[in-house]
Amino acid sequence: MEKQVIQSVGFRNTKDAEGNVTGFQFKVRLPYYRGIFLSQIRPGTLFVDGERIEKDSITWVIDGEEYTNEEMKTNYQVHWSVTKSAVLKVKKEGGLAQGYHDLKYGFCFTSSYMPPIIQAHLDPDKENMVFLPEFGHHVNERRLLIV
Repeated sequence: MEKQVIQSVGFRNTKDAEGNVTGFQFKVRLPYYRGIFLSQIRPGTLFVDGERIEKDSITWVIDGEEYTNEEMKTNYQVHWSVTKSAVLKVKKEGGLAQGYHDLKYGFCFTSSYMPPIIQAHLDPDKENMVFLPEFGHHVNERRLLIV
């Protein structure tokens, strides 16, 4: 895996069974020293080339299984390992054009040993008052290429 949270490998358009481009996908790694359960993830808002993509247009794929943001909120069994990247599938008719695209995406997660006062103010779309990238409190940006 690459050091950046947003990975360059796996950034591509996605197609349905008939071959129609229905969106795109990209991968993220967990910037934490141990894995987390899906219910701990606080997904943020995705911006692609400045365009806001709503959260309900994104599904997370962990170990080959797809989960919506709503499903992740109550999923206490599925564990995201630090050694595996997650695939984020984005519904966008026609996908993205060939060329470079600027992605901006933040997510954070809760930790059992972090004080509740810090976790109460977690906002995956903004930098935290205390910069803790190892806990996912960081908005990630990356320019990637679709060929």
